[in-house]
Amino acid sequence: MEIATERLLLRRARPEDVDALHAILSNDRAMRYWSTPPHATRAETEAWLAAMIESPAEESEDFVVVRDGGVIGKAGAFRLPEIGYILHPDHWGLGLGREALGGFVAHVFRRPDVDHLVADVDPRNIGSLRMLAGLGFYEAGRAERTYHTHIGWCDSIYLRLDAPG
Repeated sequence: MEIATERLLLRRARPEDVDALHAILSNDRAMRYWSTPPHATRAETEAWLAAMIESPAEESEDFVVVRDGGVIGKAGAFRLPEIGYILHPDHWGLGLGREALGGFVAHVFRRPDVDHLVADVDPRNIGSLRMLAGLGFYEAGRAERTYHTHIGWCDSIYLRLDAPG
């Protein structure tokens, strides 16, 4: 399964993606608002990637993001309906996250069993909040001290996007 956008290809993950994904998942800037600390070892990324690859199709729609032949991130839902996405910081500020997620949203809403998507975003992650708002996500709630991560306690803004029609 592949999703093509103007500049990107979203495809299912493969074991050989481990090095490119480790470059992202071990990056302090990329992982600032992730729910786990940056990966300290390649083995952590291998386990993360194996879980992504082995995730059951009825529960998961998760893709690596490819630009100019190289993996630059991931976008999708490890467990529907909650989405997750991450790009290497070298690719931030170019609209690629929005493009990848927009392609994913159009794809996943073709499934008859998916009538909405949700996202959990740290309120300090202004870039993600703006991107999701631009895709039509709206605030559905807030909570304090929902995650304790490598940057301390984090709050959550819960966002929702309903399927069209």
